[in-house]
Amino acid sequence: MEHVGVSKPVVGITVPTGYSFNLDGTAIYLTMAALFVADAMGKPMSIGEQVGLLLFMIIASKGAAGVTGAGLATLAGGLQSHRPDLLDGVGLIVGIDRFMSEARALTNFAGNAVATVLVGTWTGEFDRAQARDVLAGRRPFDEATMLDEDDDDPQPPAGPQRPALSGAPA
Repeated sequence: MEHVGVSKPVVGITVPTGYSFNLDGTAIYLTMAALFVADAMGKPMSIGEQVGLLLFMIIASKGAAGVTGAGLATLAGGLQSHRPDLLDGVGLIVGIDRFMSEARALTNFAGNAVATVLVGTWTGEFDRAQARDVLAGRRPFDEATMLDEDDDDPQPPAGPQRPALSGAPA
């Protein structure tokens, strides 16, 4: 996000906060999975139940942050609290949950990227000219070193340094 033009302090606050609280992909998945289970079991939810479940899942998704497989447990908890008769239907989506976890993560990332740019814009810490250059491909990012190509003082990424063994070639 710094490469796109958002200042380091804004990125340092917004990105970690987003991964804890801005889990829109997880909330969407939990709600849609619950609706799928209800329809698949022939027990559709009323509009009121859907809205209540959506509000619950938005809050409950915060408990699924960063824990693989927690989305399935959160879904089961949400169904247990709203429609216990649908709890057995969670087994219908166990097979695709790992794949859907990747989709949730991608959606969460996109939401956090947008939030970071918005916070950078609101605080005046977003360089629009740099963002245009990056998005147009004029400022490529060197993924091998994780540094900007036009960085004045490029340094290799820090990693564990192992001392050379005596008698062994360095």
